[in-house]
Amino acid sequence: MRRRGPISDFLQLRVAGAPAKGLTAWLTAALRDAIATGRLTPGAGLPPTRVLAGELGVSRGVVVQAYQRLADEGLVTARTGAGSMVERRPVGTPGTRSRDRRITLGVGRLPLAPDDTIDLDLSPGVPDLSAFPRAAWLRAERAVLGRVTGSELGYGDPGGSPRLRAELVAWLGRVRGVRAEPDDVIVCAGVAQGLALLAQVLRAEGVEEIGVEDPGSLGARDQLAFWGMRTPGVPVDEQGLRADLLDPLRAVLITPAHQFPTGVVLSPERRRALLSWDGLIVEDDYDAEHRYDRAPVAALQGSAPERVAYLGSVSKSLAPGMRLGWLIAPRGLQAPLLAAKHAADLGNPGLPQLVLAELLANGDYERHLRAVRGRQRRRRDALLAALREHLPQARVTGIAAGLHVLVTFDEEIPDTFLAATAAAHGVRLQALGLHRQEAGPSGLVLGYAAHPPDRLAEAAARLGRAFSPLLRRPEP
Repeated sequence: MRRRGPISDFLQLRVAGAPAKGLTAWLTAALRDAIATGRLTPGAGLPPTRVLAGELGVSRGVVVQAYQRLADEGLVTARTGAGSMVERRPVGTPGTRSRDRRITLGVGRLPLAPDDTIDLDLSPGVPDLSAFPRAAWLRAERAVLGRVTGSELGYGDPGGSPRLRAELVAWLGRVRGVRAEPDDVIVCAGVAQGLALLAQVLRAEGVEEIGVEDPGSLGARDQLAFWGMRTPGVPVDEQGLRADLLDPLRAVLITPAHQFPTGVVLSPERRRALLSWDGLIVEDDYDAEHRYDRAPVAALQGSAPERVAYLGSVSKSLAPGMRLGWLIAPRGLQAPLLAAKHAADLGNPGLPQLVLAELLANGDYERHLRAVRGRQRRRRDALLAALREHLPQARVTGIAAGLHVLVTFDEEIPDTFLAATAAAHGVRLQALGLHRQEAGPSGLVLGYAAHPPDRLAEAAARLGRAFSPLLRRPEP
């Protein structure tokens, strides 16, 4: 049915009520509300930017920027010849109701879907999925399909595509200082599978426990526990893992370049102490691509390849749904790891490996990372500025790299209570205590990669309203 009257009337847009400054934020919020309330449904086309700008009496640039912000949130997509269309409704709006599904992994329960009270999810570890390089991926996929051989579509080597392994070794050697040969690489379904393979092989060799950072990733602990490994905690302080407390352990899992969740970097002194320890070091280089205010710290693996099992993936650089990662283990472990990988799934799917190899070879992957780093730095800066404005009592650390920050306060308010208070205001974040094994200072872990600056500012404003009654005002 055709609409009568201007499009702006149908969308209930009244520019007269908009602030004199901030027209883009006003229009973005109004269109987001129209999508959330169902006035614009998935598949519906948005008005052409010139038409809507003319009806509202604003510059076309305001509309273009608003559409781009909605695209950044994954609510809108631009299609050649079809204009901008609504892709989906915001999480937590009527009509998108979903159960809080949970999966039990060892000793923990991890939420897999948001509940209906949250519309700003600042969970750490979630990348900007709207930034996935679709055009570059499609070009690379076409190039690969144009020359792929029959043998490359067969079962192949369980360790992965030879071309991808060669490209990964070149890339990781250049940007992370990793020392390896292509045959040292095992392509796996993300870091999670790499941990699973290591756990199985270590248990077969009589190693039944692996030290983990405390605080450290709950997900990693649960993954290891599922495969029967005990995970005693090793304290982390402002210099990183307490390497002097590793004995009598025979293996340890560590995130040295940007510790999760505190964000600290392993100090040179601790790094030397760790490398002088004679156990197996499992290095999770989970967000090595995201560096903003300092030069990247080289991977530990390059200093001791015979004692470090190096893990990485494209989960934070492309998308976790790609399920593409790599494990570079000491050569004494490679044969049993390959056998475990073969038994698990015969090897990763071939075509995505070849496409990733093409992106690495033609430079598109590196260009994508540069663009994403710029975008994430702007988002981080927006969150920091908004926290300074709305929550001046907060201390924010771990900001030089990664996709999350740690927020602490002088008051020792239980972080589980703070997280529940934030959720009541529509903001999901994680309590630091969720990642602790032993009691310690409370804190909140905030991810910023998945939201544009205006939404991060809104999240900080909500946190200010939620927490300010609980906190002392800072001294003037």
